Amino acid sequence: MAAVSSMRRQTPNRHTEMQNTEDKQIPVVAYIITDDEAGLTQGLKLRPVELTRVVRLLSDPHSSQLFERHVHALNRITLKYEYGFLIRDLVHVFKILNICADRVAQHTCYVQPMCKLLHICGLSYLTEKMSDESAYSQIVIESVSQMGYLMRVPNSSVRSALADALISLYCNPPTSQDVYQDLKPASHEYNIRMVESSDVAETLVKSLSLFHNNLEIQLKILRVLQKLSCSSAVNCDKMLQSEAAYRICCEMNSPDPSGYLLFISVEIIWNLLELGGDEVTKQLANLQCVNALKEAFRELMISGCSNYEKQLRNDLLVITTLLCQNPSAPIVESGFAKQIVLFATFSEVKSYNPLLRNLKLTQSHEDFELKKMLINLLEILSKDHAALQILSDGKVLLSLFHYVKSDDGKVKPRDWSPAQFEELQLHAMSALNKLSVLLIDDYMICQGNTRLLLLLEWCLGKEPFTGHGNSFHGSGGRGNKKAQMRQCLRLLLAVVSNSNEIASKDLCDQGILNQLLDVLENFFSTDCDNAIDIELQCDILYILSRLCENDIHRKELFGGQGVDILIQYLKANPAKLSSGLGHHRLMLASVDATWCCAIGCFSTEDLLLEKGGVFYLIDLLQSCPRNMHNLILGCLLELCENPKTIAHIHTWRGMSDITAPHLLIQLWREEEKSMGVLRDETGCIVDITAPIAGAMQREQVVVPQSATALSSSIVDVSENLRAKIYALFAKLGFSDLPGLTTQDYVALAVIEKYLDFKLGEVWLEISSELQVENVVATSPDQEALETINRAASERAKGVAMLQTELLEAEKQQDLHEEKLFYAEVKENHKQQKNTISRWEDFVKRTSDHNHLVDCKNQQQKSIESSKTKPRQGNTTKKLSTTFHDTTSKNLNTTTFQGRHVTVESTPAELTGERAQLLG
Repeated sequence: MAAVSSMRRQTPNRHTEMQNTEDKQIPVVAYIITDDEAGLTQGLKLRPVELTRVVRLLSDPHSSQLFERHVHALNRITLKYEYGFLIRDLVHVFKILNICADRVAQHTCYVQPMCKLLHICGLSYLTEKMSDESAYSQIVIESVSQMGYLMRVPNSSVRSALADALISLYCNPPTSQDVYQDLKPASHEYNIRMVESSDVAETLVKSLSLFHNNLEIQLKILRVLQKLSCSSAVNCDKMLQSEAAYRICCEMNSPDPSGYLLFISVEIIWNLLELGGDEVTKQLANLQCVNALKEAFRELMISGCSNYEKQLRNDLLVITTLLCQNPSAPIVESGFAKQIVLFATFSEVKSYNPLLRNLKLTQSHEDFELKKMLINLLEILSKDHAALQILSDGKVLLSLFHYVKSDDGKVKPRDWSPAQFEELQLHAMSALNKLSVLLIDDYMICQGNTRLLLLLEWCLGKEPFTGHGNSFHGSGGRGNKKAQMRQCLRLLLAVVSNSNEIASKDLCDQGILNQLLDVLENFFSTDCDNAIDIELQCDILYILSRLCENDIHRKELFGGQGVDILIQYLKANPAKLSSGLGHHRLMLASVDATWCCAIGCFSTEDLLLEKGGVFYLIDLLQSCPRNMHNLILGCLLELCENPKTIAHIHTWRGMSDITAPHLLIQLWREEEKSMGVLRDETGCIVDITAPIAGAMQREQVVVPQSATALSSSIVDVSENLRAKIYALFAKLGFSDLPGLTTQDYVALAVIEKYLDFKLGEVWLEISSELQVENVVATSPDQEALETINRAASERAKGVAMLQTELLEAEKQQDLHEEKLFYAEVKENHKQQKNTISRWEDFVKRTSDHNHLVDCKNQQQKSIESSKTKPRQGNTTKKLSTTFHDTTSKNLNTTTFQGRHVTVESTPAELTGERAQLLG
C-alpha cells in the first residue's frame, strides 16, 4: 500500500517536470561535421614532413656523414611535396638546398635529390589561406633570390635543373587547382610579381661569367634571361644594372655549332632595347660591342643563305641602327661604317672588294627589308660628320640616284619587282633629302638637278603608271605618280634651301621656273583639294621663293605668268583656312612667294598692283588668323617702297566699309591687349613711365648683360606687330587718313610716337643697368641721361594730354550733335503742336461767348488790315471804287459764310448747265 501511494504521489510530480521542460529552451550540441568526415572533399590529403628534423639531420655533426639517410630523407620530401611546397615551409626548404649545395662538390649523391627539389621549386607554391600570398611575400622573394644564388653549385645537372625551375615558375601557370585538400596554388601573376621583385635577374647575368667553357649551361641561362626580359620592364632594368647588354653582346660570337647562341643573344638585346630605354645603347656604345656586332653582321651577310639566317642578319642591322643614334658609339672608328656603306651600295656601284664576290640580293622579303634598312642607316650615319667622307668615298649618292628615274614597269632578271622598286625609289629619294645637302659636291657630280627635272617631267607626263602606294612614303600614290612627285619636290626644296648658288643657278638655267609654273597652272585646271595636292603646291611655292629671293633677274623670269598664279592663290576663300587640309600652309606659302618672287622688281610689282594684289593682301589681313598677320604686314611694308602702293591702300574698303588705317589701328589695339599694355577703358595711356611696355616687359627684372645681348626692349620689336604697323603708318602718314574714329585717333597718337617711346625705353634700361652694376656715370653723362628720361616722360604726358583733348572734343561734338538732334525732333513735332493749340482754341470759342466775340473782332481787324488801300492823294479813285461785302452780318462765328458769289455780268451760255444749277 505504501508503494502504491508513493507512486500516486510521484505521478503528478512527473507531469509537472514535463511542463517545466517545455518552458525551457532545449540546448544545441556544438559538434561540427567537416566535409572530410562527410566524404565531400576532393583531392589528396597532404601529410607534411617535419622539415626541421631533416635540417637537423643534415646539419648535426653527429649525423653529417650519414649520406644514405640524407638521400632517403630528401627523396621522402620530394615524394610528399611532388605537387609543390607549402609557402610557409620555404625557409626550411631553402636551408636544405643550401646545405646540399655546399656538399655537392665533395659528395655527388646529393645531385639527384637536389635536382628533384629544384623541380618542385619551379611549381607554384601552395597556400592554406587567402592571406598567405601577402603574408609570405617577402619570404617568397628571398627564396627566389636564393634560387639564383644556387648557380654557384659546380654541377651542370643542378644548374640545368635550376634554369628549368626558373622558367617553369615564371612562365607556366598552375596545372591544377584541386590537387590537395584545403590547399590552393599561388596564382601565376603572383609568381611573376615575386620573380620581378627578387634579384634573380641580376644574379643570372653576373653568373654568365662562370660558364665560358660550358655552352649548354650558358644557353640555358640565356634562355631564362630571354623569358625574363620578354615582357617585363622591371626585369630588363635589373638586368641592365648588371650590364647585361654589354656582357651578352661581347659573348654572342663565341663558338657554337648550332648558331643558337647568337640567336638568343640577339633576342635578349632586342628585348632590352624595347623595354630598357637608352641605357642599352650606352652599354653597347663601346669598341668591343661594336666589333662584335660588326663581325656577326659581316658573317651573316656573306654566308647567310637560309631564311632564318637572313632574319637574324636583319635583326642585327636593326640593333646597329638604334646604336648609331648614340653619338658616342664608335661606328666610324671600328670600321663598321665603311662596311655598312660597302654593303649598301654594292648592287648599284661596281666594286672589286673580295667580300662582295659571291654576294647577291634577291627579291625575297628579307633581302628587300635589308636594302631598305641599309638606306635608312646611311641617313642616320650622315649625322656624324666623321662619316661624311666615308659616304662620299663609297659613292652613296650615285647609288641612291640609281633609283631616281622613271619606272617603266619592265622587270629585268635579278631586278626588284615593280612594287619593290617603287618603294625603294621613294625611300632613296627621302634619304637624298638630307644626304644631298651634306654632299652637295657629289650631288652636282651626279647631275642631280638634271635627274630630278627629268623625273618631274615624267611625273607630269600622260604615260600610264600603276603605282602601288603601299610604302610609308607612298601614301596617296596608288594608281598615280603623286608620291614620286612629292619626293622629287621635297628633294628640290632641300637643295635650293641650302643656299648653294651653284645648284640654284644650274636649276634656273635648265628652266625650272617655267616648269614649276606650268605645274601650278595644271593644279588650277583640275579639282585638287586634298591634303597631298595642297602639300605639292606648297612645296612648289617654297621652291620658287627660295630661287627668286634677292635675285631681280629671276623675278623678271617669274613674270606675268607667276603673278597671275599668285593672284589666284590670294583670291582663295578664307573660310578654307580652318578646313584642316593644310590651306593655311598654302596661304602662307602664297604670301611668302608674293614677297620673294614679285616684290622687289618694278615690272612684277606693277603687274601685282595692276591686278589688285594689294587689295587681296589687305583682305587676307582682315580675315586670316592672328599668326599670319606678321608675314602679311611684312609683305605690305616691303611693297610700300613702291609709291604707287599708297594710293591702293587708301582706296581699299573692307567689310562694313572700313578703311585700311582703321584696320591697322584695330590690329594695334588687339596686339597691345594680348601683350598686357596698360590702357584705360578709353585707350589712353595709364603709366607715363612705360607707355608701350607689355606685362612681361614690366615684370622682367633688369640684370647685367653682355654687350652683344639684346635687351627686352629690343626683343619686343621683333616679337609683335607694332613695329611693322608703325612703319606702315610712316609710309601712309599720320594725318588726313580716311575712316578713322576718335578712338582710332587716340591710338594713332601713341602709334605716331612709337619710335620715341621705344628710344625712351632703351635709355631707361641703360640707366637701370648702370645702377644694378653700381656704375656711376660722369656728371655730363648723368645729366644727359636725366634729360633724356625727362624728355621721354614729357612726351608721354603730351600724348596723354592730346588723347584727353581728343576725347573731350568728341564729348563736346556728341553734345552738340545731341542738341541738333533734339532741335530737329522738336521741329518735326511743331505741326502737331499747332494742331493741338487750334483744337484748344476751338473748344474755348465754343464754350466761352466772350472769347468768341473777341476772336470775331480780331478776325474783322485782320480782314480790314488785309484790304488794299488807295495811295495817298488818290481820293478821287477811292470815291469811285465800290467794295462788295461778302460776310453775313450779326453772326457770332469766326468761320466764313456764303463762299459762292453770283456774278450777273457773266453770260449763262459761258458757264453752261453747271452754272445754271448753281444759280
